[in-house]
Amino acid sequence: MRDNANIFGEGSGLRRESNVKIVATLGPASNDYEMIRALYEAGADVFRLNMSHGSHDEIRERHRTIRKIEEDLGSTIAILADLQGPKLRVGVFRDGGETLREGAAFRLDLDPAEGDLTRVCLPHPEIFAALEPGASLLVNDGKIRLRVETCGPDFADCIVTTGGVISNRKGVNVPDVELPLAALSEKDRADLEFVCDLGVDWLALSFVQRSGDVEEARELAKGRAAVLSKIEKPGAVAKFDEILAVSDGIMVARGDLGVELPVQAVPPIQKRLVRKCRAAAKPVIVATQMLESMIESPMPTRAEVSDVATAIYEGADAVMLSAESAAGSYPIEAVTTMDRVASEVEQDPTYTQIIEASRQAARASVADGIVAAAREIAETTDIKAICCFTHSGTTALLVSRERPRVPILALTPLRGTARRMSLSWGCTCVITEEMERFKMAVVGAAKAAREQGFAGPDDQIVVTAGVPFNVPGSTNILRVAPCDERLIFRTDPE
Repeated sequence: MRDNANIFGEGSGLRRESNVKIVATLGPASNDYEMIRALYEAGADVFRLNMSHGSHDEIRERHRTIRKIEEDLGSTIAILADLQGPKLRVGVFRDGGETLREGAAFRLDLDPAEGDLTRVCLPHPEIFAALEPGASLLVNDGKIRLRVETCGPDFADCIVTTGGVISNRKGVNVPDVELPLAALSEKDRADLEFVCDLGVDWLALSFVQRSGDVEEARELAKGRAAVLSKIEKPGAVAKFDEILAVSDGIMVARGDLGVELPVQAVPPIQKRLVRKCRAAAKPVIVATQMLESMIESPMPTRAEVSDVATAIYEGADAVMLSAESAAGSYPIEAVTTMDRVASEVEQDPTYTQIIEASRQAARASVADGIVAAAREIAETTDIKAICCFTHSGTTALLVSRERPRVPILALTPLRGTARRMSLSWGCTCVITEEMERFKMAVVGAAKAAREQGFAGPDDQIVVTAGVPFNVPGSTNILRVAPCDERLIFRTDPE
């Protein structure tokens, strides 16, 4: 009999009480070993490196610190690098800014001269090339709104429909047209190569307008990181199905969506996108302003708690903290709050009812049938966990889509797969050695279930895998097995 004592090299670190994952952004408030470790111990599963802020040296140091914590705790921690995307901004004003009145005329043009009350430079000829009369231009997160009256290749004469203070280098949104801009700027290309060489697990792609934007990023990443598309423009919502098809995951980036679309349109869009991601077995993050008040307060508002809870009730794989953990005064409290909300929601019987009612029957393949059967067996008998051996992560993603009532153990020989799966709902990731025989996989799964605290020697688990092993996407076998290796060998001698 083979010695199984060292089948498992690393566990998942701290056992989580909740299934939804927490993404915490790192920044000046969370920049050293002690704080980042405290965030992980408070409930953060994925750390976001915002490439809009921080030098490559600072990003490298944060990456090194996360990997050191991972090593010290025997964990698998995902790192997500969020690319900045092209930034559209006005130029500068002679007096630093002006107050635009509703109904006034205002021109945007390519003239680099300092702006005044009548005009300012918009150094983006691509915008002028795409504009048409009647289009809207939003400045400073939509606080100022302009309607295009006439336009040409180097100007747009507008009417101010919502006035306010416009100042140097404020951002511009163009919600009504698809801009002839690539999602990857030159900075993004350099950042992408840097973080892929560094060894991040996920790339978040900003300014996605079409599937080709995602395919370009995938080609540059060359399999070194999974690509997650940020949905933050109306055009991306309109073309969501084709974007989802070529993405590994999705982020519902509600900040820019709420600028470019009526704010009341964002909640139903969020709900639709989360359901489509779940149906496709691809992880989805709900992001932006989830606990915004905790940047300055140790307590969230009731509305913020309800917002986090709503995303969890909808079935999101992960919820995200931005400035709350990156620059706020209470980063640990913010993560702890999010973790407590998740635990409370998932213990609510209504949560189970909503999740199960929204489950879509998917029987397109043998793998779909296997994971559905695993979930049904686990929930109708005394099964303690579903253990899935996965090489590419596909099996674990399919099990996660089922949202079973029992824990999911994702077992893989690939560290990169284990880290990426840390973003997926309910997955506890364990790194194994390569498996050649299914019986040894069952023995290993039983050992992992016991060591992770999901089952005892007298309990049973469900094991799924693809045979032959190490062939991505070949899930074709299911077995109910005892957690006592002696019983496995006694009932299945070989």
